Amino acid sequence: QGALMVPTEVLARQHYESMTELFASLGITYRPVLLTGSMTAKEKRHARESIENHEADIVIGTHALIQEKVVYDNLALVITDEQHRFGVVQREMLSKKGGEPHVLVMSATPIPRTLNMAMGGIRDISILDDAPVDRLPVQTYVLEEDPLILEEAMRRELRRGGQVFYLHNNVETIYSVAAQVSKAIPEARITVAHGKMEKDELEKIWEQMLNGEVDILVCTTIIETGVDIPNANTLIVTNADRLGLSQLHQIRGRVGRSARRAYAYFTFARGKALS
Repeated sequence: QGALMVPTEVLARQHYESMTELFASLGITYRPVLLTGSMTAKEKRHARESIENHEADIVIGTHALIQEKVVYDNLALVITDEQHRFGVVQREMLSKKGGEPHVLVMSATPIPRTLNMAMGGIRDISILDDAPVDRLPVQTYVLEEDPLILEEAMRRELRRGGQVFYLHNNVETIYSVAAQVSKAIPEARITVAHGKMEKDELEKIWEQMLNGEVDILVCTTIIETGVDIPNANTLIVTNADRLGLSQLHQIRGRVGRSARRAYAYFTFARGKALS
């Protein structure tokens, strides 16, 4: 059996769907099962039983995969996506569910501990440098905050039927920023998302984004978790100088996930001298 652990339920569902599509296109028959925290007690029990009885070949889920109640029949491969979102203990707990399973950890953000293990020869490392077919590099701009430029960038994205991430990493002022964006572009459907919201509420917002029901998502850095929204191809980050470089790299990866050209605007306060 194989187990794929991811940090969010939306991402788990995306993996489940894309894996099912991929194997069907290759003519491979496999029995997948999804296991997440928001499933009903009956659904969870059914998933656990199919894992224990080896009626499932691949298990895709969130932290639910490491719960004590989950017993694997023959866990031979453990994959952790977005590994920087999990603690070392959590990753090892999943590995201990098998005998000595093969382990694959993936991340767009190289974290020091993993790099150190790779450099020291404790772990093998593979680097994927080539972009997928038809992907274009994200056109990136670093500029002083200019409402006119940002407004035109958002309007251009909406004109071509796309969606926008407007990142403002301050929960206290995020709603007033959303109101300003709404005033500037009244025809846009605008939603706010931040880390202090309930998990279920955030899951619902991600689904609305995937379904194209939101034009502009005013949000905090919670979007750095790898949810795949190919239709979102303009990213605006305010006060970008306050974020770390690897964080900006990860956040920029949220756009440019289709054959369409994507744009990222990293802005900083007017008149501020950057080091």
